[in-house]
Amino acid sequence: MNYFNYFTEIEEHFQRARGTGLFLLSPLDWALIEGWKNSGVPLEAVLRGIDAAFEKWRARPPRARFQMVNSLAYCAQAVAEEVQSLAAGAPAKRKETPPPFSIDDVRAHVQRNADALRAAGHVDLAESLERLNLEELYRDLEQLEQRLTAIEEKMIARARSTASEEALFEARRSLDQELKPYRSKMSAEQLATLERQFLDRKVMEAAGLPRLSLFYMSI
Repeated sequence: MNYFNYFTEIEEHFQRARGTGLFLLSPLDWALIEGWKNSGVPLEAVLRGIDAAFEKWRARPPRARFQMVNSLAYCAQAVAEEVQSLAAGAPAKRKETPPPFSIDDVRAHVQRNADALRAAGHVDLAESLERLNLEELYRDLEQLEQRLTAIEEKMIARARSTASEEALFEARRSLDQELKPYRSKMSAEQLATLERQFLDRKVMEAAGLPRLSLFYMSI
């Protein structure tokens, strides 16, 4: 498993656990994964939580399994339990692995996003991307990710501030519809994090803004 393949590792693992490789994750699912990533939830905890949730689902009597698991939100509580389980044990040692993408891939990703930001009128943010010393930061991808995240946070704040009330209302209504079957299975903190990530994704999509994180290179 590669740390920067966080999104695709989870997507593929959920598809395997569900037994349907062609199943597509919803905007709610992607927001949930992003919330886990931003909160530092270990990839191992997510994968173990997915397995635990499906084991519990398959242990039900057949008559109680008439409906398939159609969202990662079903696994949210199991993932939270796995996070606590891992925290109670010995801290995992991060295995050193080579970068999952080349310096040329990183340059292309950053320049493509800079061009998109400039086209959207965020010239200062585009210039911030172009000033990054990629040759040096490529040796420490975590530091590069932190710098990209800082720029992205400014971008999100702007998108939020300029989003119309109607757009935010529609995004919240969409969230409520998708989340309704799973709301009782999640804590208030989990719901708040998920709502923030979901709304951020919606306002960025509406504004045509790119995702700067290295995690999106593998999607």
